[in-house]
Amino acid sequence: MQESAEQPKLTFDQFIRHWAQERPDNIVLEQGNQTISFRDLETRTRQIVAMLAQHGVGRGDRVAWLGKNDKHYFELFYAAARVGVVMVPIGWRLAGPEIAYIISDTGAKILFLGTGFEELAQKACASLDNPPEVIGQEAALAEIAAAPADEFAPAGPDDAVLQLYTSGTTGNPKGAVLTNRNLFSLRVPSQEEGQPWSHFDEDEAILVCMPCAHIGGTGLGIMAMGAGIRSIVQAEFTPDGVLDAFEQGITRLFIVPAALQMVVQHPRAKDTDMSAIKYVLYGAAPIPLDLLREAVRTIPEAGFLQCYGMTETTGTIAALPPEDHVLEGNQRMKSAGKAVAGVELRVIGEDGQELPRGEVGELVCKSPSNMAGYWNLPDATAGSLRDGWMHTGDAAYMDEDGYVFIQDRIKDMIISGGENVYPAQVESAIYGHPSVGEVAVIGVPDDTWGEAVKACVVPKPGTEVDPQDIIAWTRERLAGFKVPKSVDVIEVMPRNASGKILRKDLRAPYWEGRERQVN
Repeated sequence: MQESAEQPKLTFDQFIRHWAQERPDNIVLEQGNQTISFRDLETRTRQIVAMLAQHGVGRGDRVAWLGKNDKHYFELFYAAARVGVVMVPIGWRLAGPEIAYIISDTGAKILFLGTGFEELAQKACASLDNPPEVIGQEAALAEIAAAPADEFAPAGPDDAVLQLYTSGTTGNPKGAVLTNRNLFSLRVPSQEEGQPWSHFDEDEAILVCMPCAHIGGTGLGIMAMGAGIRSIVQAEFTPDGVLDAFEQGITRLFIVPAALQMVVQHPRAKDTDMSAIKYVLYGAAPIPLDLLREAVRTIPEAGFLQCYGMTETTGTIAALPPEDHVLEGNQRMKSAGKAVAGVELRVIGEDGQELPRGEVGELVCKSPSNMAGYWNLPDATAGSLRDGWMHTGDAAYMDEDGYVFIQDRIKDMIISGGENVYPAQVESAIYGHPSVGEVAVIGVPDDTWGEAVKACVVPKPGTEVDPQDIIAWTRERLAGFKVPKSVDVIEVMPRNASGKILRKDLRAPYWEGRERQVN
């Protein structure tokens, strides 16, 4: 159902009402043997709105989710979005102190839990002066069932509905605030452009297996809602789960290359019926040529689409289309693609002026999907969003045809298996170790995860550093994916004239012979 350009739907409330009328019996969410139709979702989300109101939660308030992907999470999120209550999904792999920071920062009134997260929630909330009300899954379901499906005042396009935390360069993560308009505004230009992957048939299904605390997880539920199709929700990524989903008839999925490799190399892959799949969307890294060949052999029906974007741009702002993926390889496959419909991309120099094609500078983006801002951080917002342009922090150049080639990260971020890791946060965790005088954290090439976290440590005078001890120390303080895989003990840190540690000098030997400094 195409909407007219004059009156595009831009809110969850509009979509939920629309699909309940147009496709009442179609499944909107499926997890295991549980399903819910668009008609029932319309009623159920009203009940959730009433339940939230009973707890004193209304427009502009925050509620948080701590758990894996869950049909229950998506029902809560869609309902909250109908009235402008802002949902904050928290990464379930995070450590207690990291979770406590996010809960405290949001001022969330309620923390909803997935099954099995009671102990972690208790640990996180124990340190808080104003802990939220904690509601487990069974209690929430009972309350929802008892609540009335009343009328309510719906949120507008510019009301915030989602707050995703993105790892902070300064140690603490920042909450990117996304509005209804941010989430849905690029649908219309993409439909108008008429690219085949922008068209959804009514019987399509999308797999949600990436974490819901990421735009690559929750974002797929949003995409499915806009298109009026089924989301097949899985608690987390497993190769078996993806293969099961192929057999359930998924037509699209989003996956990071490391995970795609596990799927296509799985013993079951050669016997799995993958005929329904139309598009494999992947991101966080370009696809290695050998993996593309293997994936095309295994999933010959699929068009491969590389998606480049960030939390702050509500996901994809550049895409490399299927026709640019060729088995013999080409220059474009090393790129992040070109701007999607409705998005303007530029590469600028330090003076803020656009650079000639082929010159490396910072990639900036103008799009209606750019976030409203960072929660309670006006200076960080002003630094990243300038005159409507989102400054990505990625060093890149653009070729004559508008394809963007990411070269390095201005902000030193490491991407490991699709998870963002900021060196500053890992360094501050390691600094407290009694033997550590100085530490710098870098990303080094890793065939499975793209990049692996490495700590370079200068011991305090008179002490010795045991790499395994540093790793164990960090594991107690940070999520597993942020913990260094290896530790180098060095005598002195390389520094520039003003005393700043030169991470690029530490990285150089590991990236020698590679075209670029990110993987």
